[in-house]
Amino acid sequence: MTETTVNRGGWPGLVDRLMDYVPARLRRGTAVVPVVRLSGVIGAVTPLRPGMSLAGVAKTLERAFATKNAKAVALVINSPGGSPVQSRQIYLRIRQLAAEKELPVLVFVEDVAASGGYMIACAGDEIFCDPSSILGSIGVVGGTFGFQELIRKIGVERRLYTAGAHKAMLDPFLPENPDDVARVKALQREIHAIFIALVKGSRGTRLKGDDEVLFTGEYWAGETSVSLGLADAIGDLRSTLRARFGEKVLMPVIAPATGILSGLLGRKSAGAGALSQLDGVAGLPDELISALETRAIWAKFGF
Repeated sequence: MTETTVNRGGWPGLVDRLMDYVPARLRRGTAVVPVVRLSGVIGAVTPLRPGMSLAGVAKTLERAFATKNAKAVALVINSPGGSPVQSRQIYLRIRQLAAEKELPVLVFVEDVAASGGYMIACAGDEIFCDPSSILGSIGVVGGTFGFQELIRKIGVERRLYTAGAHKAMLDPFLPENPDDVARVKALQREIHAIFIALVKGSRGTRLKGDDEVLFTGEYWAGETSVSLGLADAIGDLRSTLRARFGEKVLMPVIAPATGILSGLLGRKSAGAGALSQLDGVAGLPDELISALETRAIWAKFGF
């Protein structure tokens, strides 16, 4: 074999053959869009049933944005909401990573992206949804029960000792205090204003509805959400990414890491799904209450 033959055909051919053994996502010129699923109620439910949190999803997000040859990062969201703090922290981390890696973020809504779930969806440069997806619920909710009449009827006396005039605010075993309610409402309005500012800052001029429509806590199906500017288009993950990055685009799912210890304990990764059956700890009162609360949150949106 002459030097001319090697230079013209031998080495390039050898390189091409060797590239067949390199994982597709590592090959030069291959379009890769890593996919991260963010599912479930946001925030702590009980210690035995953790919800989605920044601590639970941070490493997964970092791995996705560090993917070699990534052209964008896709987030698949299915969440009825939860903690406003955790929702905003996840939102901020996504935006920080997007800026650091200079990658666009494409969000795909499955059943629901409502309340805190929609807050996280706003981290996307574009939001896609199914015609039957539910989006919105831009508001703040809180609730409790009142048991004072019940304990009075069964002859129980409430004895509560505090230091601080408002330390026992909204105690369910005491009569409701209008001043306490006013304080809670003021707190909710403050958090609501933060939520509204985040949505406006993220969606900008794409928002089409009036504030009196968009920010009442109401929610809508996919087509109406697009018309209001809460989402950009109707579209599914596979079709949208293929149309944008080519038929050969790779869409690796970046799953949370699972360790031996977590497997032995029988716990699931944070955000792994809020509607799973009680397993391993069935019968525990707090787990049962957690499952009922989680089910009630999803049921609000018809799921």
